[in-house]
Amino acid sequence: MPASTEPHVSVTLAEIARIAGVGRAAVSNWRRRHDSFPQPVGGTDTSPQFALSQVEEWLRAQGKLKEDAGGRERLWPQFEAFGDRDMMGRAIAAVGARVPAPGGAPGPVPPPVDGGLTEAQENAVEQAVRAAGEDGGAETFDFLLNRWLGTHVRQIATTPEPLAALMAELAELAGGPDAPASPGTERDPAEPWTVLDPACGVGGLLLAAARHRQARAADGTPAPSAGLRLRGRDSDPVLVCLAAARLALAAGATAVPDAARGRDGSAGDRKARSAGPHRAAGPGDSPISASISRADSLREGAPAGTGADVVLCNPPFNERDWGHAELATDPRWVYGHPPRTEPELAWVQHALSCLRPGGTAVLLLPPAVASRRAGRRIRAALLRAGALHAVIALPPGAAPPHGVALHLWVLRAPVEGGAAGTELLFVDAAQHRTEQAGGTGGAGKAALDWPAVSETVLSAVRSRSSQRRPGTRGAAPATGAGERPPGTRTVPVIDLLDEQVDLTPARHVPVSAAVAGAGLGRRWSRMTALLDELRAAAGDLARLDFADGAPGGQGSTTVGELARAGALTLHPGQAPPDGTVREGGPDAPKGSAPYLTVQDLLLGGAPLGRVAAGDVAAGGGDGTLTVTETTDVVVVGSSRAFDAWVDADGPTVLGPQFHALRPDPALLDRWFLAGCLRAPANARQAGSHASTASRVDVRRLQIPRLPLDEQRRYGEVFRRLADFERLLGESRGLGTELLRGLSDCLSAGGLATRP
Repeated sequence: MPASTEPHVSVTLAEIARIAGVGRAAVSNWRRRHDSFPQPVGGTDTSPQFALSQVEEWLRAQGKLKEDAGGRERLWPQFEAFGDRDMMGRAIAAVGARVPAPGGAPGPVPPPVDGGLTEAQENAVEQAVRAAGEDGGAETFDFLLNRWLGTHVRQIATTPEPLAALMAELAELAGGPDAPASPGTERDPAEPWTVLDPACGVGGLLLAAARHRQARAADGTPAPSAGLRLRGRDSDPVLVCLAAARLALAAGATAVPDAARGRDGSAGDRKARSAGPHRAAGPGDSPISASISRADSLREGAPAGTGADVVLCNPPFNERDWGHAELATDPRWVYGHPPRTEPELAWVQHALSCLRPGGTAVLLLPPAVASRRAGRRIRAALLRAGALHAVIALPPGAAPPHGVALHLWVLRAPVEGGAAGTELLFVDAAQHRTEQAGGTGGAGKAALDWPAVSETVLSAVRSRSSQRRPGTRGAAPATGAGERPPGTRTVPVIDLLDEQVDLTPARHVPVSAAVAGAGLGRRWSRMTALLDELRAAAGDLARLDFADGAPGGQGSTTVGELARAGALTLHPGQAPPDGTVREGGPDAPKGSAPYLTVQDLLLGGAPLGRVAAGDVAAGGGDGTLTVTETTDVVVVGSSRAFDAWVDADGPTVLGPQFHALRPDPALLDRWFLAGCLRAPANARQAGSHASTASRVDVRRLQIPRLPLDEQRRYGEVFRRLADFERLLGESRGLGTELLRGLSDCLSAGGLATRP
């Protein structure tokens, strides 16, 4: 192949480390010690890039590249070099089409050849197929797909696996074969159970449905039907092919994409292999088939002959160009023509139109859909018809956008002649959040307790379904307060049909005393211990006596003078190389260090970013990261957040406007240095001002001149003062939690009567 057709493939230091199977620190050491190490071909001084071919040649020459090491990591730069999102996605989909499927059968999905793959794409695909022979086809495809999704996380919305699993189980529980049947909802058990996602993306929800069916079969649960038929639609042809390949490889489904030029596949798939689709049986030999097609679901309507048993969907939010005018007379708008500003209610009605009578839909929607005034008439019509079964509020962070508490709507297609529902189930699972991680090592955000969230949701729906089982669809008895799972409530539909028709769960579900009171005993125990520690610390500090005049009468010096004299070294914070900082939380790399920014201090929380241990070691070694030691004093150079402290919990990676002062212990006491630097008067005299901002010149901060023994005496008092401040902060936060918990318990009527 001509060299000109090859894209320029470059890699960073972190990618070289993954290819060689070593830490980034080792690569930085190689670069310093070996003059023959390849020279950068791009990037910046802090984040250089190297030619992949030169790197691989050098690693082989040095005996540092094993042929079986870093295989997948060596693949990704080939795909990343295409640059364009669609070019990368088409090539990855072609990998999924050509790698062996489970059981060794050829992949059933023709490659996405709308216009054909370029020669460079073909070469990258063939390399991936060869690597899949050793690493496994599904594993290789998943690796490339996850890297691609991570690279384009802002462009492609996906449903997190725990939420997708919850939605799949919820749909089957609310309207599956085990749910109470109503007249007119009977189905032929010989027909496959059909699950549709009209906005399937890369097929996450369909995959969750397949895995749920396989888990039931593996547990010995009898199959409710002859098989499982998965149907997906999306307007993006690249996502269509990726979804088809993913389902075929991960779920063992016979998948037939329809993504080339037309929905019937004509004029496309010119390079499809002659091998036909294969049938791969799941556990319990319950066949799974998948049909993925390219279509704009709202504009093109329900697929012919749908009659789906379940619809699972995470539709796009806040789209304005969804076809409001051109679809004004569409027969799907049984409950009213959705306003232009209510595209989510168009998806709700589309989902209902795709269901068989009695079928169930579960949609992930933004919370505003439950309360926006423009949609109140459609919400009222859904309630009157009994189409809306439940509204479930999820905790913030359940899915993108992570700062919003999204809702799940559970809908059931009305049965002709059946009784309308008289109650709506509300579940406020947003009450189930773990406490925010604290300390410098915390993730800085509240983590979701998925088992608690799932149990709350499923137990509420299970309880509602068990009450409905003896009677007809509209004959559910009122649920007693003592029988309801915590955080749930059934509300008569007539009570919801007011001027607003507000279906936000938080407005109808009082905070459960059981949920609000969880952990109160532990918090009170900690508060008692804190008060004892505060009392002891306050007693020590209250006994301090102070004399007039400067200590020792020796004047003061500045940080700049101490640095010039060699008593300390000054290390300014800096922006880290691209790709170094990762989001914190449960998935943060083990042993990672926090990345501290001024914004973190202003928000009053723990650092949100984390840096992997290998990157910390490498960046600290080559100077691309400012990494503290446990004896360092950290000073904030911003006047808005000025402070100084001993970083005893280090290492910490410092961002811009921070400074790490590393004192010589033979000349300076660290606690004395930090205590003197943080004095408010010190910041005022060292401040400098520009036209639009002000900062603190760290080199002008002053420290009294004292002998080392005297510094240590002062330093011990400063250390006790820092402990006192820490105890005050912890007690303040704990007190706020106690006040909120007690208020919620009292408002929920949780005060026990004492004899």
